[in-house]
Amino acid sequence: MINRADVESAQKAWGQGIIEIATAHSNGMDYVERARNHIKSLYGYEFGPVLFKPTFAVDVQFRSTFEGALSYFVASNGVCQEDKGFAIKNWVNVRFENEDIVINGTTAMAMGNYFFTTSEGEEVKVEFSFGYILDSSRNLRIHLHHSSMPANID
Repeated sequence: MINRADVESAQKAWGQGIIEIATAHSNGMDYVERARNHIKSLYGYEFGPVLFKPTFAVDVQFRSTFEGALSYFVASNGVCQEDKGFAIKNWVNVRFENEDIVINGTTAMAMGNYFFTTSEGEEVKVEFSFGYILDSSRNLRIHLHHSSMPANID
């Protein structure tokens, strides 16, 4: 069974992974391999469908494959020409604020805001919904990831 601490731990790992990818990119290290490991360890592409709607995806809105997710995070494989590499934008911190977490046995959903801190100290607020499944090793895997910028209605 999943508990709230499991979800919060998975969120922390996701945020730390984004920072590690950005740091590897900034330091001339193998950021693409770090991104591959991030997706492989946190997303459920090897277990079944993953519903992934990245924040800044417009032309190719959904990333239902591992390679599509990799393209979004590091723009290294040419899968989606619009991608600029979200995870290589020099983020230095990621924090989650959950509106709520709903747990149903071996699945969980979380919704709220996450905040990405730039190297200049500016926080960028993004809205999220994540769905998790429990794999056979008791690791949470993301099978739903929807992110969007807050609406700006004038």
